[in-house]
Amino acid sequence: MGAFKVLSRRFSNLTFQIHHSPLNVPIPAKNLGHPSPRSNFSDGFRSPSHPWQFSHCRTLILESLSSESVRLHRLSDSNSGIVEIHLDRPEAKNAISKDMLRGLRHAFESVDSDPSVNVMMICSSIPKVFCAGADLKERRTMTTSEVQSYVTSLRSAFSFLEALHIPTISVIEGAAFGGGLEMALACDLRICGEDAKLSLPETGLAIIPGAGGTVRLPRLIGKSIAKELIFTGRKVSGRDAMSIGLVNYCVPAGEAYVKALEIAQEINQKGPLAIKMAKKAIDEGLEVDVDSALEVEDECYKQLLDTKDRLEGLAAFAEKRKPRYRGE
Repeated sequence: MGAFKVLSRRFSNLTFQIHHSPLNVPIPAKNLGHPSPRSNFSDGFRSPSHPWQFSHCRTLILESLSSESVRLHRLSDSNSGIVEIHLDRPEAKNAISKDMLRGLRHAFESVDSDPSVNVMMICSSIPKVFCAGADLKERRTMTTSEVQSYVTSLRSAFSFLEALHIPTISVIEGAAFGGGLEMALACDLRICGEDAKLSLPETGLAIIPGAGGTVRLPRLIGKSIAKELIFTGRKVSGRDAMSIGLVNYCVPAGEAYVKALEIAQEINQKGPLAIKMAKKAIDEGLEVDVDSALEVEDECYKQLLDTKDRLEGLAAFAEKRKPRYRGE
C-alpha cells in the first residue's frame, strides 16, 4: 500500500440527466452528495479529475467519464447498497488498456468514497469473457519504462481493490487470463460459470505475473499448485478451479451473475459495520501470528460494541423481526 498517497479531493462538474425507467417513466437524477475519496493512486497515469455522471431509474447508473470501457452501476430498492462494476470493451475482450485502467482506478475510488456501499461485484458486459488480461497490442507500442509504469499502476489498482473495506465479488464467465485473473484474485470471492477458463499465461511471454499473481495465488490455493499453474500457464476449467479452491462456486454457464447477486444480497442484509470489521480481522489476522491475530479480532469486536446496529440486532431478535441496519 506504500504506492498510495492519502489526499482529499472533491469531484466537480457533475452532469445530471433524466433517464427513463423500464416503464418509461422519467425519473430525475439526484445529487448523491458523495464525500471526497480517502485516497488516490500514485501512478504513471495521473490526469485532472474527471466528472461523474449520475442517473437514477430502477437501477442507479454511475459512469466514470474517464473511460467508456468501465461502467459503475448502483442497484436500488431492496438491493440498495450493492454496486456493480461492468467491464465493457468488446473489441478487445476486456483487455486492460491504459484507458481502461484509469476507468477501473476511478471506479474503485468512487466505491471507496461512498459509505452507503456494502458490497461490490465486478462483472463483464461481454458474453463468454471476463477479462483477457493486459492489452498486448498496446503493450507492443510501449517503451520499457512505460511497461514498468503500467504494471506498477495495475498492481497498485489491484492492491487498492483488495484493501477496500467492503466485500468484493468477481463474476467470471468465460476467459479470465493474466491481469483479468489477477483482478479476480484481489477480490474476496470468485463465482464462475462452467465454461470459465482461468490462467496466468505470462511465462509463455517470457515474463511473470506482475499485478499480484505470484503473491495472491499461492496464498489462496497453496504454493505447489500455484507454482504448477504459473510455471505451465495452464488453463483451468471452472470445475477444476472450484476443486482447488480458486473459486468459491462453479455454476452452470451463464448463471454466475445470478449466484453472485444472491451472495451479495445475503451480505447486504447483514450489519455493514460488522462485515467491514470481519473482513479487517480476517485479512489482517492472516498476516500475523495467532496471538497477534486474536488481538486484531478483539480490537475489531470492540469497535462494534457501542454501535446502534448492535442494539438494533438484539432488538430485532427479541421482537422476531428483520433488523434494519444503518451502518451506525
